[in-house]
Amino acid sequence: RGSRQESQLPAPLPTAVWNFPRTKEHHLPLQIGEMVHILQASEGKGDPRVHPSGIFPASLIRLKGAVHGQGRWNTPMVQEITTTLREWATIWKQLYVVRDEGLDVKQMMQELMEQRSQLLSGTLPKDQLLRLRKEVTGKMDYGNKILALDLVVRDEDENILDPDRTSVISLFQAHRRAAQTLTQRIQEETSPQQTAPGHGTHGAASPSHNLYLCVRNFVCHIGEEAQLFMALYDPGEHENYVIRWASTGVPQDIELLNNLKVVFTDLGSTDLKRERLFLVCQIIRVGRMDLRDSHSRKLSTGLRRPFGISVMDITDITKGTCDSDEDKQHFIPVHLVATDGDFLHNMIRKVVEGKDINHKGQGLWVSLKMLWGDLSQVRKDHPHLVDRSTAVARKLGYPEVIMPGDVRNDIYLTLLQGEFDKGNKKTQKNVEVTVCVCDEAGNVMQNVIHAGAGDSPTSHYRSVVYYQQRHQRWMETLKIAVPIEDVHRTHLRFTFRHRSSSDSKDRSERIFSMAFVRLMRPDGTTLRDGEHDLVLYKGDSKKLEDASSYLSLPSERNLSEPKLLSGSSFRVSGATPGLTVSTRDSFQISTLVCSTKLTQNVNLLGLLKWRSKPSLLCGNLQKLMNVDGGEVIKFLQDTLDALFSIMMEHSETDVYDTLVFDALVFIVTLVADRKFQHFNTVLEAYIRQHFSATLAYKKLLAVLTQYVEQAGRGEACESLPRTFKALEYIFKFIQGLCLMPGVAPHVGTIPSFLCPLSPPECRELVLEVALPILQELIQAGEEEDACIELLSSILEVLYQAQKVNQESTRHTSLTASPGGHRSPAQLLTSLPSLQDFLMETFILFKDLIGKTVYPGDWMVMNMVQNREFLRAINHFASTLTEMFLSNSDFELQLWNNYFHLAVAFLTQESLQLENFSPAKRNSILAKYGDMRATIGASIRDMWYSLGQRKIEFIPGMVGPILEMTLVPELELRKSTIPIFFDMMLCEHRLTGSFSRFEDEILRRLDSEVEGGRGDEQYMQLFKSILLSCCQSHSELAKPGEDFVRLVSELLERLLDYRAVMNDENKTYSMSCTVNLLNFYKEIDRQAMYIRYLYKLKDLHISYENYTEGAYTLLLHARLLTWSEESNAAPVPGPHSLQVHTQRQLKEALYNQIIEYFDQGKMWEEAIHICKELAEQYESHMFDYEMLSDILVEARFYEKILKVLRPSPDYFAVGYYGQGFPTFLRNKVFIYRGKEYERREDFEMQLLCPFPNAEKLKSTSPPGQDITDSPGQYIQCFTVQPGVLSHLCPFPPHSFYKANHIQRFSYSRPFKRGPNDPDNEFANMWIERTTFRTAYPLPGILRWFVIIISPLENAIETMMKTNEKIMSEINRHQNDPSLPINPLSMLLNGIVDPAVMGGFAKYEKAFFQEPYMQEHPEDAGNIEKLKDLIAWQIPLLAEGIRIHGQKVTEDLRPFHERMEQCFEQLRAKVESQYGVREMVSAMVGMGRHATLEPGKCCTGECWSSPLTLLSPPCFPGQCCHLSHPLLSPKPPLVSSAVDGAWLSAPSDAPAAPWHSPAPPSPAVPHCPSHPTAQRHPRPQNLPPAPLRARTTGTSAGRTASAPSSGPGARTHASPSPSCQSPR
Repeated sequence: RGSRQESQLPAPLPTAVWNFPRTKEHHLPLQIGEMVHILQASEGKGDPRVHPSGIFPASLIRLKGAVHGQGRWNTPMVQEITTTLREWATIWKQLYVVRDEGLDVKQMMQELMEQRSQLLSGTLPKDQLLRLRKEVTGKMDYGNKILALDLVVRDEDENILDPDRTSVISLFQAHRRAAQTLTQRIQEETSPQQTAPGHGTHGAASPSHNLYLCVRNFVCHIGEEAQLFMALYDPGEHENYVIRWASTGVPQDIELLNNLKVVFTDLGSTDLKRERLFLVCQIIRVGRMDLRDSHSRKLSTGLRRPFGISVMDITDITKGTCDSDEDKQHFIPVHLVATDGDFLHNMIRKVVEGKDINHKGQGLWVSLKMLWGDLSQVRKDHPHLVDRSTAVARKLGYPEVIMPGDVRNDIYLTLLQGEFDKGNKKTQKNVEVTVCVCDEAGNVMQNVIHAGAGDSPTSHYRSVVYYQQRHQRWMETLKIAVPIEDVHRTHLRFTFRHRSSSDSKDRSERIFSMAFVRLMRPDGTTLRDGEHDLVLYKGDSKKLEDASSYLSLPSERNLSEPKLLSGSSFRVSGATPGLTVSTRDSFQISTLVCSTKLTQNVNLLGLLKWRSKPSLLCGNLQKLMNVDGGEVIKFLQDTLDALFSIMMEHSETDVYDTLVFDALVFIVTLVADRKFQHFNTVLEAYIRQHFSATLAYKKLLAVLTQYVEQAGRGEACESLPRTFKALEYIFKFIQGLCLMPGVAPHVGTIPSFLCPLSPPECRELVLEVALPILQELIQAGEEEDACIELLSSILEVLYQAQKVNQESTRHTSLTASPGGHRSPAQLLTSLPSLQDFLMETFILFKDLIGKTVYPGDWMVMNMVQNREFLRAINHFASTLTEMFLSNSDFELQLWNNYFHLAVAFLTQESLQLENFSPAKRNSILAKYGDMRATIGASIRDMWYSLGQRKIEFIPGMVGPILEMTLVPELELRKSTIPIFFDMMLCEHRLTGSFSRFEDEILRRLDSEVEGGRGDEQYMQLFKSILLSCCQSHSELAKPGEDFVRLVSELLERLLDYRAVMNDENKTYSMSCTVNLLNFYKEIDRQAMYIRYLYKLKDLHISYENYTEGAYTLLLHARLLTWSEESNAAPVPGPHSLQVHTQRQLKEALYNQIIEYFDQGKMWEEAIHICKELAEQYESHMFDYEMLSDILVEARFYEKILKVLRPSPDYFAVGYYGQGFPTFLRNKVFIYRGKEYERREDFEMQLLCPFPNAEKLKSTSPPGQDITDSPGQYIQCFTVQPGVLSHLCPFPPHSFYKANHIQRFSYSRPFKRGPNDPDNEFANMWIERTTFRTAYPLPGILRWFVIIISPLENAIETMMKTNEKIMSEINRHQNDPSLPINPLSMLLNGIVDPAVMGGFAKYEKAFFQEPYMQEHPEDAGNIEKLKDLIAWQIPLLAEGIRIHGQKVTEDLRPFHERMEQCFEQLRAKVESQYGVREMVSAMVGMGRHATLEPGKCCTGECWSSPLTLLSPPCFPGQCCHLSHPLLSPKPPLVSSAVDGAWLSAPSDAPAAPWHSPAPPSPAVPHCPSHPTAQRHPRPQNLPPAPLRARTTGTSAGRTASAPSSGPGARTHASPSPSCQSPR
C-alpha cells in the first residue's frame, strides 16, 4: 500500500473494491476501500520471473476521481468526517467478526456519509448548514463515546479546540462539559423512554422546547364554512391555532394553502415529562343550526355549531422516542358529534380515554417536529420552517425563563360554563355568548380580541351555540390584548342571546342577560387569576349595553352579600332602574394574566410605582421581602430598574441605601434558588445589556463596607451571611459599571482591584492578599472545592490578560514581592530548601502520572499535561546538573527520584503510540511529536553525566532503565540499551564482576516480560548492541558474551511463555512453564525456580491433574532440609504466612503432596511420603500425636487392594510442519491419558488449539515434504508402556505396569513373502518401535518429549557421513562421467586437518574416563561410535582412489595434499580403533548373500549396497546388525527446536531417530525371549559393488534398525513365534 504524491491536477486514486486475502507469500492482501500505489501493471498473470501469479488481480482495483487543493473537500469538518469514518470502519469489522450487534455502527456510518455528501454539495442555506454541522459533530462525538474512542472538544461553532490557543482551565472545562453532555445523551438513549437523535443534547442545552405543526390537508364533508381550533391538550396551556376553512374545501385565505404552519412555543421540561400529551383539533362549523334542515325555508346563518374533534397522541414525538420529521405526514381522524348534547370538551375526554367513535374516514394530515431554543433561536436555526408567515401559539403563562426585553401584556379569558333558565319558552334556550372589551364610556375597543394564533383580531367574539341545553359548557379560550395604558379603564362585557334556527325569529331575539368584569382592581392590581362567578343582569337591552348603568354595580358574586342571593329577581339598590339580578342563571369564566408589566401583588406594585406615593417607599421596600418569589422574578427587570432608580434619585442621602441593598440581595438570593436557577441568564443579560445606574457602585460599596466593618467590630449583622451569598452578583453589578461609557470620568474613584481593565499592578496587590489565604485554607483542608475554583478563575484571568498584553513575564506571575519581579528560575535558585522543593515536586509529578488524573478518552487534556510535564522535567534536569552534581552538593535520593519520575513519564500508557489507531497516532505525532524519544535522550544524558557516581545507582536503577528500554520504539531502544553496558562496565571495574547487575536484570526481566513488555525485536537488539559493546572491551568480552547469551535464552523462553499464557488450552502454558523453571534451575536462581514451580502446580490443580501437582510440589520439598533454618526464598501460596523454617515448610508441603497423591490415586507414592514423615515424627521430633495422625497410611494400602484403578493409556503425538510453535515443531511427545479417556476424545482435544491442523492417518514417520511445509500436521497413536522390573521388588502389579515408565513401544503388523492361504500367520511380521522419554511418566507434566542423548546424536552424524561417502563412491562407479567437484569437496572436508575436528570433539566428549564412569550404560554406544570412525577409513580410501583416477593435472597438487592428510588420519584411527578392510566384489552380476527368515549366516549377509564380512554371530544376533550403518536409512526429521525440554540443552546437536541401548541384565538376549529382535529379509537387493571384511575387533553388537521418531528404535520379528537362529 502507499499514497500517491500531491499533484497539481486531480488524478484518479486506485481503490480496492473487493477483499483479497493473502494465499501466497508474495500476495498483497487488500480490503475494500484501501488505496494502493500501483508501480507496475502487466497483462495476463504477471511476469513469471518476478511474481509467477502477480501480487493481486487487477480486476479488484477501480480508479476513482480525486480532488486536491482548496475547496469544500479540504474543509476541517469534511476531513474530520473522513478520518472518523475510516477509524469506525476498522472497529466495525472487528465488531462484525465477534458478532457484536449491540452497537449500530453501520447505521451511524451511513448517516455520516450521507451528511458528508450534503456538506460537499454546497447547496445548503446557511441555517441548514449550521444545523447539519451540529448534527454531524453530535453524531461523531456520540459514536466516539460508545466506541470507546477519544473525546473531541469543540467551541461554539463546532470547531475543534486548538490547545495552543486555549487556556488549560478553559480546555478542562470544555472537556468536562462535553463529557457530561455525552453521558447524559447515552443515558437518554439507553433509558426505557429513549430520546430521538439529538434530542438529549438540545434538551440539555436549552430549557425551552417548541412544537412545529404544519397542516397539510383537511378532508371532511361539512358543506359549510368551518373553523379549526388546534391546541395541546393536557395541560391545555397554549393558545389555539385557528384555521378558517371555506365550504369549497380550501382555506378561506387562499394564500395560506400549503402554508398552514404554527409553532407552539415555551414547552417546558415539566410539560415534556407529562405522562401523555395530545394534539387536539376542535372543528366548528359556521352556518345553520342543523345541517339536516332543508333550504326550503329561510334559516338563520352564521351560527357557530360543534361538528367534531380530532385527537392525536404526540407523547412519543415530544419525548423523542420516535422520529419527528417535517416531511413525515400523520393522519388524524375526525370524530363527529353524535348528538346535540355533545360538548366538544366532553368528546375530547372520550377520545383520550380510548372510547371508539366512528370517524367515517374523515380527518387531517399534519407534520410535526420538535424544535429547541427560544423563539429567536428557532427562527435563526430553522428559517425554512419558522418564517414571518408562521403563526406562533404562546403559552398560557410564563415560560421557564423570561428573557429581558420579552414584553408580554396578554389576558387570557376562558368561557367555562353557564346555566340558564328557559324562562317563558317551552324549550331550553340556544345560548350564544358575545364578548367585547369596553372602556369606561361603554365604547367597544376595536380589534383587541384574538380567537387564537393565526387569526385576525376582532372586536367581538361569539361562542359556540349548543342546542337546547340548560347547562352549557363552552371551555373556549381567547386572548385579550389591551394596551397597557388602557388597562385601568377597560372592562369585559358579556352579553347573552337566544339563537333561533329560523332567521325571522332570530332577528327578533334580544339580549336577555349581561355580565361584566373590570380588568383592574381599585388598588391598581390586575384581575386575579382563576375562576370568577359573574353576576348576570337582566333588563332592557339598551340599558344592558350602557356602561354608565352597570359599572357601579358589583360584577362578581360575593358570598358576603346576601342581597344578591335572596330572591329570584330583584332590583339592585342604587342602580339604574330596569336592571335586575337573577340567581336562576349563572355564568363562570376563568382569567389568566400573562404580563410583564401588570402585577397582581399590591406590595410589588407599590415598589414599581414608588414615585406615585414616595411616603410609602420605606414600607414597600421592606414588604418586598414578603412578595412571592415567582412574582418578583416575573418582573425582574422592572424591579431592578426601580431599585437602582431609587438609589440614583436619592444620591444625596443614604436613607434608602441599606433597604435597596437588602432588596438587591433578596433578589439575587432568589435567582440562586434551585427553583429559579434558569433565571441566572436573565440576571446576567440584565447586567450586560440593561443596567444603566452609573454611580450606584458608590452606594453599594458603602453598604457592603458598613456590613463588613460592623462584623469586624463583633457586632451582630444578620444581613452579612445573605450578603456573602449574593456577593458574586454584587461585584458583577459593580464591575458592570466599569464597562459603561458614562463611567469613564469616575474610574479614578473606583477601587482598582474591582475593575478588570485596571493596570496589572492592581491584580498583583489582590494576589498578594488572596494567595496566602487560599494557601492557608487548602493546607487546612477547608473549602477546598471553592479554593480550587477560585484558583482556576485566577489562572483563567491571567491567561486572558497575557493574551491581551505580552509586555513582560511579570504580568502573569502568581508570586510578587515589593522588591520587584524575578524569573521563575531566579526564584527557584534562591529558595533555602530547593532540594526539598524538588524532592516534593518529583514525588507529586510521579503520583499524578501514576494516577491518571484525567479519563483515558481525554486525549487532548492528557497530551497537554504531558507536554507541560516534559517541559518541567527537562527544566529540573538542568537544575540538577547545575546545582546537585558536584561532590559536595550531590544528593543520591534526589537524583534517584528524578530517574524514577522520568521513567514513569516515559512508560505511561498515554504515550505508547503503538497501542493507538493509525489516525490517533498520526494526530499525536503531528501535534506533539513522540515525547518518549525526548525524555529518553534526557535520561541517557543525565546518566552519563553522573561519572563516577553511577555505581551508587546499581542495581537500583537497573529495573527502571530496563522498563524504559522495553518500550517498543526502535530509536529509543537503540539509544538507551547501551546504558546496560555502562552499568556492567562500572560494576566490573569496581568489583571485578557485574553479578549484582546480572541478578537484578534477570529478576526484573521476568516480571516485565510477563507483564506484556518485550518482543522479538528487543531480544535481537539487546543481543546485537551489547555484544558489539562487549567485544570492544577486552575485559568484558567473554563474561559479556556469556551474559548476553543467558539473557537471550531467558527472553526466548519468557516470550514463549507469554505467548501461550492466556490460551484457553493450558497444555502449552504448562510446557513453557517447565521450560522456564528448568532454565532457572540451570542458572541457579532458586527464587524464580520456586515461583514457576507454584505456577505449574496451580495450572495442574485447575485441570485436576493432582498427580502432576504433587510431583511439582515434591520438587520444592526436595530442596528443603529437616532443619530450623529460615526459608531462603519467598514462598508463594497459602504457606507463606504460617511457616517460617524449612522444617515447617517441608512438613506442610508433604501433607499437601499426600493429599494430592490421594486424589490422584497414587497411593504408592503417598506411602513413601508418609514413611518419611513418620521417621521424622518418631526419631527426630518425637511428636507422637502427629505420628498417630500420619499412620493412617494403612488406609492407602487398603485402597491399593480394594479400589479399582484403571490403567491410563499412553499416546504418542507428533507435531510436524513449520506452522507449529517452536517448542512443538517437528517433535514427538508421549502423553499420559486420563482414566477412561478414549483416543478419539484425546485427539479432539489435541486438534482444538489448532483448527487448521491436518491429522495424519499413517503411523509411519512423515517425510521431509511434511516437516518442512508451512502447514500443521498432527500424528497420534497409542503406545504401550514398558515395565521396568528393577523398580518393583516383588512381581509387578498393575500400578508398576502403567507408572514410572520411560520406555514405550508401538507394534505394527505387516506381511512379507508369499501368501499362505492355509496359514495367515506364516508370513505375519511385527515391526516394533521403541520410544524413550526425557523423564518417567507420570511426572511434573502429563507428557514428555521423546529424546536421545548427545552420544546417540554423534552416532547418527557419523552414520550420515559414512552413508554420504558410500553414496558418492557408488555414483562414480556407476557413472564415470560425473564431475569430480562434489567428491573433492566431500573428501577434503573430512581428511583435511584444517576443517576436521569431528573425531577430536567426539573423543574429548565421550571417550574420556570421567564420562565413561558417569555413564556406564553408554558403553555399547561408545564402542559403536568407535566402530563407525574405524569404518570411515576404508570408505575414504576407496573414495581417494577413485578421485586419483579422475583428477586432472591442474588439481594433482590438491589430490596429493589430500592423500598426505589421509595417511596421517588412517595411521591415527587404525592405531586406536583397529583396521577395517574392504574387498572387491563382482559388480552388476546380481550376486549377493541372503538371510533366510529364522536363519543366521556364519559368513556373508546382506547389507544394502555394501556387504560386510564378520565373525560368527552371538546367539540370537545376526552378524549384519553389528554395524549400524548397514540398516536401511531411516527418515530424518530435524529435532532442533527453540527452547530446550527437560533433559537436552538448547545447544545440543541434532538428534538421531534411533537410540539403541545395551541389553538389560534382566533380559538376556535369547531367541525365546519376547524381546529378542529380528529383522526382515530385504527384498530385491541391488548388486553389491563393494565387499568388506572385518579384521580387527568387532565392536557395537547391539541390534538397531530403522526408527519412527526421535528416541525410537524399530525392530521386526515373525509373528507366530520366536524361532531359533538355526
